[in-house]
Amino acid sequence: MDTVEKIVEDFASDIALSPFSSGTSLREMIRAIRACKTAAEERAVVRRECAAIRTAISENEPELRHRNMAKLMFIHMLGYPTHFAQMECLKLIAAAGYPEKRVGYLGLMLLLDERQEVLMLVTNSLKQDLNHTNQFIVGLALCALGNICSAEMARDLSPEVERLVRSREVNTKKKAALCSIRIVRKVPDLAENFMGLAASLLKEKHHGVLISAIQLCTELCKASRDALEYLRKNCIEGLVRILRDVSNSSYAPEYDVSGIVDPFLHIRVLKLLRILGQGDADCSEYMNDILAQVATKTESNKNAGNAILYECVQAIMGIEATSGLRVLAINILGRFLSNRDNNIRYVALNMLMRAIAVDALAVQRHRTTILECVKDADASIRKRALELVYLLVNDTNVKPLTKELIDYLNIADPDFIGDLTVMICSIVEKFSQEKLWYLDQMFKVLSLAGNHVKDDICHALIVVLSNTAEFQGYSVRSLYKALQSYGKQGSLVRVAVWCIGEYGEMLVNNVGMLDREEPIKVTESDAVGAVEFALSRYSADVTTGAMCLVALLKLSSRFPSTSERVKQIVAQNKENVVLELQQRSIEFTSIIQRHQSIRSSLLERMPVLDEASYLVKRATATQTTISADKLAPTVTPGSLKLPNGVAKPTSAPLADLLDLSSDGAPASTVASTTTPNDFLQDLLGIGGVSSSTTGVTSTASTDILMDLLSIGSSPSQNGTPVTDFRHPGQAESKPVPAVPEAIDLFGSLSPETKPTPVVPQDMDLLDGLSSNTSVSGLENTTHPSITAFQSATLKITFDFKRKPGNPRVTTIHATFTNLTSSTFTDFIFQAAVPKFIQLRLDPASGNTVPANGNGSVTQGLNVTNNQQGQKPLAMRIRMSYKVNGEDRLEQGQVSNFPSGL
Repeated sequence: MDTVEKIVEDFASDIALSPFSSGTSLREMIRAIRACKTAAEERAVVRRECAAIRTAISENEPELRHRNMAKLMFIHMLGYPTHFAQMECLKLIAAAGYPEKRVGYLGLMLLLDERQEVLMLVTNSLKQDLNHTNQFIVGLALCALGNICSAEMARDLSPEVERLVRSREVNTKKKAALCSIRIVRKVPDLAENFMGLAASLLKEKHHGVLISAIQLCTELCKASRDALEYLRKNCIEGLVRILRDVSNSSYAPEYDVSGIVDPFLHIRVLKLLRILGQGDADCSEYMNDILAQVATKTESNKNAGNAILYECVQAIMGIEATSGLRVLAINILGRFLSNRDNNIRYVALNMLMRAIAVDALAVQRHRTTILECVKDADASIRKRALELVYLLVNDTNVKPLTKELIDYLNIADPDFIGDLTVMICSIVEKFSQEKLWYLDQMFKVLSLAGNHVKDDICHALIVVLSNTAEFQGYSVRSLYKALQSYGKQGSLVRVAVWCIGEYGEMLVNNVGMLDREEPIKVTESDAVGAVEFALSRYSADVTTGAMCLVALLKLSSRFPSTSERVKQIVAQNKENVVLELQQRSIEFTSIIQRHQSIRSSLLERMPVLDEASYLVKRATATQTTISADKLAPTVTPGSLKLPNGVAKPTSAPLADLLDLSSDGAPASTVASTTTPNDFLQDLLGIGGVSSSTTGVTSTASTDILMDLLSIGSSPSQNGTPVTDFRHPGQAESKPVPAVPEAIDLFGSLSPETKPTPVVPQDMDLLDGLSSNTSVSGLENTTHPSITAFQSATLKITFDFKRKPGNPRVTTIHATFTNLTSSTFTDFIFQAAVPKFIQLRLDPASGNTVPANGNGSVTQGLNVTNNQQGQKPLAMRIRMSYKVNGEDRLEQGQVSNFPSGL
């Protein structure tokens, strides 16, 4: 018997100490959760603990309520739902004892927010606690109200908070001021109630109260213009006094941070002074002296001192300060640039970029230090310093600054050369006053970083070259010498090859020599050899190769003795795999061989390009690009002129808008709002599968003719479709083999065995055989027509044909009829099917649907049901069009296909 009793007692003890019983402490639950080795074990512990807490809540055990709330807060911080215990917070807050209220208010702030409806029930408890005699309970209520106060609660409890701001207790006064900030943010109309209270709090001595009061004043300035004017009249003197006292005060251990008395109060006062002095000359004049005192007396060898100095500089730059005070502030930023801390240097560069608009001359004095920052090891500092240098450039310093930046190109990091090159080119183009200096700097940039120079900059340089006849000889000689030393720079090669082709005789004959030049000896063969070398090195670059061929052709006219050599070089590209180079080679060889009489006139120099027109065109193109970037999020697919059934390839997987597994999807949805950014991508570019409604996957290397003939093409001879179209949810799709640009499909056959293609007279190369062409032995099987979709504006009819030899394949003839009195333009039809179905859309008969059913648009669909007989056809469709310029979108699901398809 004793043994049985002992077993029962041990069992009861185990239950009491179990980590999953509601009687466990917070520490035991945390220990049990931390002991879990997997996420599943942790979830199991949390689930059991929550079940125990629910049981305790249902049994209404008040002695365990505060312990359970503490555990729920920890569970909430782990990310698990705890909404079932929200009412427990209210019960703890309503309790009489301080410990229960403390846990209840903490749970209220953690587990609830101002959007919860339950929060309305706590307003009465808060009001009672705000009027409590215990200052600690009042503090709990103020903390909770300051964290989760809603607009309704702010209006209801504002009188109690105003009363507590006048309290004698320092902690209560401080918390009431912070709570007032929340009230003013939620209800700006109440700002006038706190203006006088905030001004009176600035007379306090306690730093905690002062910081709270200054924060309240800052919020009042943002919320109300009347409050801003009131504080300007009544608080400037008090703020200056506070700042002077805290700056001149002796060592105070309770406020000391790195030898500086309360830097937090310093910074708060400076921020408020900047707001009050902005745009007000009288206030700014009153605070000039104290700002100068703070700027000169604060030590900069500690981080706390640097924070005060930075805020002081911001205040000086934000108010109507004197010029001497602004110079003092900019000199402080100059000292920051010499600091070893990267963060301090970065904020100094940011501040200097804003200060340059206020006092550019003072910033110019630190130009040398800023240029050193361009060479900094930190990428962020380099980039910000480069932007600042660009702002510093003017007509007087452009030459030394440009020289410094170009010299740095030799040692700059590869990742930084691109940004540096763009900035140098922009500076040279914007501030150049002499054509010769402009050309010299551009030649240096092309030589050192030609691979990073953009095409539009090269085009602008060529335009300038064509307009400066006095420097053309100098330019071609300079570029020829640069080409010998820096032949790996792509943009340099292109510009040099163009110049040699245009002004080759100037290069050979040293025409247009400048006084500072030394004659160079270049033969006609050397000039041709330079272009030949560029052609061989950049044979894979179509643009450079094409320019080299043109230059060679022009040199054959400039230097008749080199014609035979040029012809041999050009002829080497007759079998080039790049069609552009191949075509140029054949045509240029023909010009050299057969058109001697017109070659000289054909290959004259290019006419002088109109520089003004080019600059206007370039500026317009740049502005258009900027505008397009700004409007990009609002571009609608209705503005894209795409043929029906032809789509651009998707760039990224998007959400599945055509989920065929949704049983509750509506039959159709009509929308007259702006369509998504690219609904074709949205429709079919899902899950990383780039499906196209045309059956063609386009790539940049695919020959355009092959791409064109792929539209509406029939399957290949072995019965395999050209493209495997799958539902967006499918993991992969069969790739379309890339077609080379120039390929001989019968290249492996001898000339005698190559077949001669015979095209029937009535064959349509784009759509396969014409409608009157039939194949003997195969008769089409028809099915009854269906109305696939009908709304108040649009009707779609499907006609079906199926061949007995291949029952899985069905040809659908879709007819689109406009039921309204307005014409539909830019009409695009799209469709998606499940993964067991393959779909190919043929081009539509047009993209304009006449009004009132007076005509229609037709389109063919080829559907292959790989589970024919097991699963019926299913399809989601989407139609987009414009009505009087307004984008419309309709979509629906087709599920009434005839049986057997």
